[in-house]
Amino acid sequence: MALYTGCIKKVSSWEQGLRISVMSRHTLIDGETPDPEIIEGKNYIWWWPELGPPATLIGSYYKRGLSWEEFEKRYREHLQNPESISKINQLIEMARLQSAIVLCVEPTSEFCHRRLLAEECKKLAPDLEVYIE
Repeated sequence: MALYTGCIKKVSSWEQGLRISVMSRHTLIDGETPDPEIIEGKNYIWWWPELGPPATLIGSYYKRGLSWEEFEKRYREHLQNPESISKINQLIEMARLQSAIVLCVEPTSEFCHRRLLAEECKKLAPDLEVYIE
């Protein structure tokens, strides 16, 4: 089995594998209004917000001009907290049993935390097949 990454707005309910949202929230850019395009059961099966960037980090990046390099550094630090490590290990084990896809709203993975999360999984489990779109 394998771990994939994808855009939550592009994934279809028919796609194989466990679809896991790793977004800290499912809202529009205002951070409060629910995004009508993100629907549980259609776009994702499970929601693991603990693997999303903390709200203050997202705000610093989108609203206050934090550089991608600094965002990446802080998000990687976030992945080292005990709750994140536990979820990452759970994700790795799930992906070994059944393909899993981690989802976020960014259209590509170049500047998206889902890529960083997938890279962390690969680092912790070098034998895991990881496909970053």
